[in-house]
Amino acid sequence: MMVSINQVSVSAAEPAFEIPAPAMDIAPDGSSAVATFAGGCFWGVQGVFQHVVGVKNAVSGYEGGAANTAEYQTVGSGRTGHAETVQITYDPGKITYGELLQIFFSVAHNPTQLNYQGPDRGTQYRSTIFAENAEQAKVAQAYIDQLGKTGAFPGQIVTTIETGQTFYPAEAYHQDFLINNPNYPYIVYNDLPKIENLKAMFPKVFASKPVLVGQL
Repeated sequence: MMVSINQVSVSAAEPAFEIPAPAMDIAPDGSSAVATFAGGCFWGVQGVFQHVVGVKNAVSGYEGGAANTAEYQTVGSGRTGHAETVQITYDPGKITYGELLQIFFSVAHNPTQLNYQGPDRGTQYRSTIFAENAEQAKVAQAYIDQLGKTGAFPGQIVTTIETGQTFYPAEAYHQDFLINNPNYPYIVYNDLPKIENLKAMFPKVFASKPVLVGQL
């Protein structure tokens, strides 16, 4: 994300992957649950999940490090332990945790890229699932194992599962960034194709009107 317009203009969008749904999932319980994913620049990941039916909110932020380093410029050093992260609040009766995982691995990012996504480099861009509880961690690990056997990816899945971390919302100007800046070069080349892939590959859960942090 910290790249010049000239660098952005030659960056290719990440491909989407056709993958099976998880064989293991979490049974719907209650009207609200939380899922937290890191997969490169949070602008695109947030933008994808803002267009998913059943998602109530998707907030960009930082997770994996301390509270006093959860700030954009500091996280950008790659030395804080934080990853650019999106925390998703969703209705389990409309979208399951497993379905969110499928979207995460399929269209939101490339899970075979170790500590980078597209033009962005550093541990702050790592592929990570921040499990909220033991059940999420179990389902996520089972899905990673399942996907590793499909041959759908060009390399080994490097997504990690982290637990016991705290999510810190990012600065206000990062929220709804894709929606508010559709002509920004980085968004055009790297992130808008993700929205189109979501619409094409998951039409039953695609919401044409995104849920916005700014409307809450």
